[in-house]
This record gives sequence, C-alpha cells and structure tokens, in this order.
Amino acid sequence: MRDKSLEKKNSLNDNMKLLLTSIFIYTIGGAFAQDQWLQVDSINGAPRSVATSFVLNGEGYAIGGLDIDGFKRKMYSYDYVTDDWDDEESIGGANGDGLNRGSASAFSAHGKGYVCLGQGLSNGFFKDLWEYDPITHTWSQKANFMGSARRQAVAFSIDNIGYVGTGYDANGFTKDFYKYDPTTNAWTQLNDFGGTARKEAVGFSMGAQAYVGTGDDGVLKSDFWEYVAATDQWVQRADFPGTPRKGAVGFGMFPQAFVATGEDNTFNYTNDVWEYNYWTNAWVQRTNFVGPGRSNAISFVLGDVAFVGSGYDGTSFLDDMYAYRALLGVDELEKYSNIHAYPNPASNSVSINVETNDLSLRLFAIDGRELTNNLNIQKTNNNFVIDRNDLPSGSYSIRLEHSIHGNVYQGKVLFL
Repeated sequence: MRDKSLEKKNSLNDNMKLLLTSIFIYTIGGAFAQDQWLQVDSINGAPRSVATSFVLNGEGYAIGGLDIDGFKRKMYSYDYVTDDWDDEESIGGANGDGLNRGSASAFSAHGKGYVCLGQGLSNGFFKDLWEYDPITHTWSQKANFMGSARRQAVAFSIDNIGYVGTGYDANGFTKDFYKYDPTTNAWTQLNDFGGTARKEAVGFSMGAQAYVGTGDDGVLKSDFWEYVAATDQWVQRADFPGTPRKGAVGFGMFPQAFVATGEDNTFNYTNDVWEYNYWTNAWVQRTNFVGPGRSNAISFVLGDVAFVGSGYDGTSFLDDMYAYRALLGVDELEKYSNIHAYPNPASNSVSINVETNDLSLRLFAIDGRELTNNLNIQKTNNNFVIDRNDLPSGSYSIRLEHSIHGNVYQGKVLFL
C-alpha cells in the first residue's frame, strides 16, 4: 500500500465519502445533485499513457502502459472506499518478461480480468490473451486472439462474453470484430464494425448493448455506433458533437453514456465531457474534466461513479486520477424540481410530495445515523408520509434516491 501520512489519508477518505454520498449543496428546503469531478489518489508507479483497465469485485485495475522509461506490464488495483491504489501481480506473473505493453485491450468476465493485444518495445503488434484471477492473484495464458496481431483496438464485455475489434495491424487500420467465451476459451468472428476501419476509438458496454465511436481512420472521427449483441448488428447513432478526436475515454452508466478527453483534429488535448442518452439518442455537454486535457487515459465505473486518469497531455505523462458523478438530465431535473416537505416544521407527521414513483426515501439523524427502518413510511404514487413515532424533537435529513441516478434530492425536516 502506498505510504501516506495519516492526515492526508483521512482527508482523502473524507473527500471520497463526500463524493459518494453527498454531491449536493444543503439548503433548508433541499438541493439537487450536480455533476462533479473530484481528484482522488494518483495511480501507483510512474506517470504513464496508453495503459488499459478492467473492473473486478468492485475495484478498478490499471495495467501496463508507457512511461518515460518504456513499456510496462505492472498492474495496480484501486479501492474507492479507502481511496487507495495497491500493487498487484504483473502480466504473466514472475515469468512474464517480455510481456510489457501499451495500447492493449481489456475486459472482465466471470469474475476474472483479461488483457490482450497491444505493442511493446520490440514487438509492434501482440495477439496473445491473458487471464487474471483475483482470488489466486495469478495470470494464465489463454487462446490467442483470432484476428491479426494489433494495437489500439477497443474491448468491452456483455453478459460475461468479451468483445474485441478495430485497431491497427501490420497492414493498417482494421474493422473486424470478435467475441471471446471464457467458458470454452474460444474466439468467434462477428460482423465487422459498422463504421470505417480505425484505431484509438472509444469502446464500452452499457447494459445489453455497447458503443464504439470517434477514433482515427486517417482522419479523426466523430461518428458513434451501437452494437446489439443479441443480433450481432451495428446501428449508427447520433454523431458525437464534440470535435473529432482519437484517444478519448468512454464509459456507460445506463441510460447515459459518456465520452471525454482525447486529442482532437486541432491538435488540442481536450477536457470536455459529453453525455449520450440511450432513450433520446441525443447528446448534451457536461461539466469539463477538471484535470489537464489529455489523450490515452483509462476509465472505469465503480457503482454510479466513474474514474478517469493517467494519459498524456502533449508534454508529460500523467498519473492523476479523478472521480465523476453525473448530473441528472433536464427531464429528470424537471421531474424532481417540485419536491418539498410539508408541514415543515411538523408535530406528528410530514409529507414529501413527488411527481414520480421511482424513488425511495431514507431518513438520517443529524449525526449521520440512519433511522429509516425504525419509522413508519407510507408511499403513494405522489408522496411519502413519515410518521414521527418516537423521534425526539430536532432536525433530520431526508434523502430521495433513484436506482440509476443515485441521490436526487436531500433536504431537512424539523420535528417540534
């Protein structure tokens, strides 16, 4: 574990708890969640670019990459509860010499992580596949990738099946796509990607579908495609509205997908963030990434918080890391805009009016203790009624939560 002073550690933990539980501003009437970036613990080791990542058991992993001394095979894991990175077993384990790489592809399935493809110092194109078991902390080699050896491809997983495609091989840009089944250790070729052959695109899954877009086919791109795994079909969606770019990051938190950072067609290392809505097939710009603009960063999602970090900003490799909590869309904000508690103050019971029935209510004492299970809370289609029961006089915090968006409202009620 990284050496930190107790004072710094406590400060980081407090900041992380603030992000995960309280990204809103208190007022006596209540407040609404805002999208927000917060800097968290930097990745262990030297600053790097073109690393790759996957998620296992609620932790994010960063693997390989290129730093000032060359390509690496080291891996680190991130725990957001403690806001700390730990050293993990390098690709290939103790006998993995020569497996150093950057611009690799990664996904997770059946509780294990997978890394394939990429480039190294003496090998411009890998096609091997490695499996990491977090229980035994060991790597094992699996069936080689079915397509050509390549780098800068995209990868994602849907229903414990890995998908890998596009990229750059010895003959140039590629658009072929394949799936990997860990239970049979076998690859199957799929329909080609629906757009042009390219490298350095974004690729990520969101629910039962996945998205691939942007990238470089000789010209930087802004198209955006949905992959439907059930039918092996590609469907073009609304173009990414930011400047065409390569080396961006993408991540999904259904029903929203996000594309951020990257190097654009004006040679600018960007820090803009764009949200795509699955239901409306429309984009909206969100709060800018607060770190330096960059390309070839990594990203992963833990719960309803996304993490983005590392990369290259045009002059330096980076190791900083940031957490992001999304803003509710305009429709959701309007839906929740009339929430209020009445009477407030109250003597025996308080009602909280809502215009939707997709929320749950929790109540907390001023010292943070949750009291929800000790209360009689009645729910209808348009309100909650909290019976005071034996609650002492005083101020209490109420929180309304959505299963996808998380906290959408927080306010205070006062019992006389």
